[in-house]
Amino acid sequence: MPPSRRTTAPNPAGAFGSRTQIVWVSLVAAMTGLGGLLLALDGSGGQGLRSGGMSLAPLAAATSSSSVESIFDTRKPLDAARWECIVIHHSAAPAGNQETVDRDHRGLGDRGLGHHFVIGNGRGMSDGAVYVGYRWMEQQGGTRAAPPHGPWLNEHAISICLIGDGNRGTFTEAQMQRLVQLTRSLAREFSISPRDIHLHSDVAEVADPGRFFPEAQFRESLGRW
Repeated sequence: MPPSRRTTAPNPAGAFGSRTQIVWVSLVAAMTGLGGLLLALDGSGGQGLRSGGMSLAPLAAATSSSSVESIFDTRKPLDAARWECIVIHHSAAPAGNQETVDRDHRGLGDRGLGHHFVIGNGRGMSDGAVYVGYRWMEQQGGTRAAPPHGPWLNEHAISICLIGDGNRGTFTEAQMQRLVQLTRSLAREFSISPRDIHLHSDVAEVADPGRFFPEAQFRESLGRW
């Protein structure tokens, strides 16, 4: 059975000021309405990283012909019946990219990157860039949801990972803008309601994506659909 979202504590003061929040929400709305993301095949060639993913550039002109909708051009047909919720994680490291996360997951016994999407913070991966993992391209389940609902979530949740450690500091505005844009698109495509968009800590006894994740602003920016 899908988990119910737990009520979480308010975000610590200072994570986002009111002025910053207004600018952030406005930028997200403008990006969603006007522009998209520049799509490019991933060419990192990182040792050990399973091929088959792709990268979305952090910023794109409003006239760009490609958009976040490119994530739905998967190699395997979209499995709409499978995806029932979205779970947001952090990498628990201040810097990194899809290759370092892939390496960490292999060290834990996974067969490669366990998340569907990774969003960079400018430290090892461009700020706001999105890496689309092979599991999403092949419509496979994730691996990183923890008990007690881990098995169900790994089969039915879309897994998004923010590079950074949300227990030690805040995420960048570019990351949060991209997270809102990506989450909105996925939720609309698969008819996922706001109550089925979870932080990992909502559904497991983990501090992930951390106490500095700006949950209230994030949910306000998502709005309703």
